[in-house]
Amino acid sequence: MAALSTGSSAMMAEAIHSSVDIGNEILLLIGMRRSGKPADPLHPYGYGKTLYFYSLLVAIYIFALGSGLTIYRGISRILNPSIPENVGWSYGVLVASAAFEFYSWRISYRELKKRKDPDEGVFDEVIGSKDPTVFTVFLEDSAGMIGTVIAFLGILLGAIFRNPYLDPAASILIGLLLAGVALLLARETGALLIGERTNRARIRTIESIISDDSAVEQIGELLTMQLGPGQALLTARVTFKRSLSVQQVEGSIARLKNQIRKEEPAMERIYIEPDSLGSQENEHPHSGTDG
Repeated sequence: MAALSTGSSAMMAEAIHSSVDIGNEILLLIGMRRSGKPADPLHPYGYGKTLYFYSLLVAIYIFALGSGLTIYRGISRILNPSIPENVGWSYGVLVASAAFEFYSWRISYRELKKRKDPDEGVFDEVIGSKDPTVFTVFLEDSAGMIGTVIAFLGILLGAIFRNPYLDPAASILIGLLLAGVALLLARETGALLIGERTNRARIRTIESIISDDSAVEQIGELLTMQLGPGQALLTARVTFKRSLSVQQVEGSIARLKNQIRKEEPAMERIYIEPDSLGSQENEHPHSGTDG
């Protein structure tokens, strides 16, 4: 209503941004529900990556609708300039919007801080997080707060200087801001969708568990892949002491799996392959099985 009554491009950009946010929340909710489906013969590793797919749709949605429409609106108004009227409505709406955005931003920021490692910054957690629901909301709220400031300044300065170009310029800046957020989200969720490793802290913990085991001589190749926000896969080649029998190696593998699952419950699928077991085992290669 405020955007229509004032004719402000910046207010219209914020209205579009708010509408896009609602659509984003709906997409994320659908993704969360579908990603919780249990594994079946067609999807033996479960549906965890469904959330990554819907998060990628969110990024496309922000870019196509949010960024595209706001930039288009700003350019159209620059080509047909006019000074917004009744801007007092705009100030009130933007202040209220900023207050709500800040409240939501604080919640998402606290959640992000709880999940990050002590030696990581907030941005490190954004690009390293395996749960897109957390960093997507945080980035959207951050863009929302910055967008309201840009809109407020565009309308205010345009009214003070009677300049019809400052308001649509603010709309274009908001569109570029949304484009930047969309590209960052697309980059992160796309990486998760095609098979990104689990986070570094979890890998360090797994390496420590394996290397500290009395039966282990050394760790070979250790690979992980995130299957969903709380699900990951691990494959590891481990060199066990050559004095161990096949039965002792099998017991060590079972012990390692149990310890890894105890300390890192997200590791739902664990495959440990002995790299060298001595003369007996070289004749009869052994592969760890999924537990």
